[in-house]
Amino acid sequence: MKQLDARSITRLHGVHPDLIAVVNRAVELTDVPFIITEGLRTIERQKKLVAAGASTTLRSRHLTGHAVDVAAFVDMDGSDDYTSGDNIRWDWPLYGRIASAMKGAAFQLNIPIVWGGDWQTFKDGPHFELDRKQYPAND
Repeated sequence: MKQLDARSITRLHGVHPDLIAVVNRAVELTDVPFIITEGLRTIERQKKLVAAGASTTLRSRHLTGHAVDVAAFVDMDGSDDYTSGDNIRWDWPLYGRIASAMKGAAFQLNIPIVWGGDWQTFKDGPHFELDRKQYPAND
């Protein structure tokens, strides 16, 4: 059975349990292995990301544990090394394949999610969040 690496599991601390369930199921479904790069985020970090242009909002779902960012892992050198970054890929088609697994997992578990790659502006392929309508920030 496929599963997340230890660093990814650590990065899920503070993330809503339903989103963790979707991530864990998606790991089993995907043909593109991925790691979690970020889950719960501080407001200080969010402000830095907005200042750098990596985000456009101070109302990020990361602040409440309702979002995760992923990175595609392609074992290009046979090292199976998640830590060096050499095998992390940002090619857009990989994120569509990860999104298919995440959406499939969400459907199976009846947990509505939103993929940043579906947004009309500021498309964010690595970003997945629980739907605000069913998961307000205060739940």
